[in-house]
Amino acid sequence: MSLPGASQRPRISRSNTAQRAEYDYFSDNPPPKQLEVHSKLAQEFIEYHAAANNRVVLITSGGTTVPLERQTVRFIDNFSAGTRGATSAEYFLEAGYAVIFLHRQFSLLPYSRHYSHATDCFLDFLSESADGTVVANPEHQDKMVHVLRKYNAAKAKNLLLTLPFTTITDYLFILRSVSQLMRPLGANGLLYLAAAVSDFFVPPARMVEHKIQSTDAVKNRAPTSPGGSNLGIVDRSPGPIDSPLDTTTDSPGSEDEVFDNFDSSPRVPRSKRLIVDLDPVPKFLKNLVDGWAPEGMIVSFKLETDPEILVHKAVYSLERYQHHLVIGNLLSTRKWEVVFVSKNRAVEGSPMREEWIRVPRQRRGTGVKDWTGKAALMVVGDKVGVADAIEDEKEHPSDPADLMGEPEIEIESLIIPAVADMHTAHIRAHAKAAPVA
Repeated sequence: MSLPGASQRPRISRSNTAQRAEYDYFSDNPPPKQLEVHSKLAQEFIEYHAAANNRVVLITSGGTTVPLERQTVRFIDNFSAGTRGATSAEYFLEAGYAVIFLHRQFSLLPYSRHYSHATDCFLDFLSESADGTVVANPEHQDKMVHVLRKYNAAKAKNLLLTLPFTTITDYLFILRSVSQLMRPLGANGLLYLAAAVSDFFVPPARMVEHKIQSTDAVKNRAPTSPGGSNLGIVDRSPGPIDSPLDTTTDSPGSEDEVFDNFDSSPRVPRSKRLIVDLDPVPKFLKNLVDGWAPEGMIVSFKLETDPEILVHKAVYSLERYQHHLVIGNLLSTRKWEVVFVSKNRAVEGSPMREEWIRVPRQRRGTGVKDWTGKAALMVVGDKVGVADAIEDEKEHPSDPADLMGEPEIEIESLIIPAVADMHTAHIRAHAKAAPVA
């Protein structure tokens, strides 16, 4: 089943594969219902700060869902709660940026993250006074007032705009729209792509309408729709080769079926399984440089679980998408360290630069091993800088076993100043390259 008119839509002939993929994706997938509203809010926000010559950062945060039905009940998701993005937003605001926060709906938000992500219920931070008013518990008042003042200041100065998304398609439509709207900012625009974006999706033309059925209870039900068909009912007999749901290669109900799963796994016949056929999401990251936001600085993230390939994948992403900075991090150590992979764009043919940003060992929490004398803590005023790493750690990921507990400082407090410094250099480079009027 396909969307109305989808099969008749002509494919344009373009020499640029990325442009063709962009056209096809945004033609074949429906835009989010709130796209126009979100775009208008973003335009007003950007115009306000462009007139004041302020720096604006678009932060993407949280994970994207991949619906398996049009009337979505089931979807594929990832672990991201939006911690990196929400935390980074606060430090960007402290650095003087205006922030457009494009976030997964119901994921963590700047400032409220201190309470919504706590192990205690939010109501545990509050109590009822004798006169019936709601007040913060005494032990939490100082922190709550501090956070509340920062939040109110950001809103009062029109420095924070939050825009939600849910699905991978929602995300890409809004990202493209807001990125293009940021063009008037020129080099003052910064894209900080911290969202955990899905790599695969089910094209709408191959998506069933209704909830995927887990049994054959309605398979032989008499048709009730005017056309005599039961849209959305998943037939667990063999389907067409391009069906998104490969459910069986055997006769339903047969006891003598072939098993192709591992011997140690439950013996489930193929007729009982749900196998989802996903397409790769087109890689639009290069489009940010080529057309969506050509003058802004672009920072993207690369998350891996294998320390042996982290830097290699970050370098590959930088070369492929031509962003200004790729921040690599491992799932197991992402709260303690990241690696910056960048290229000096002022020097033609310059090599990739690799720089590790780490929470100083003395600030890595009470559970960390005794590293006294093995790293120097750098303190300037009341600001903690990046400590010198011991020799065997400088160019390699740390051992997760050495990083127990929670770090005493947030690594974003080190990441954002470093990114802001690179952005300053980016702005200066564009100013020098600009033609004299």
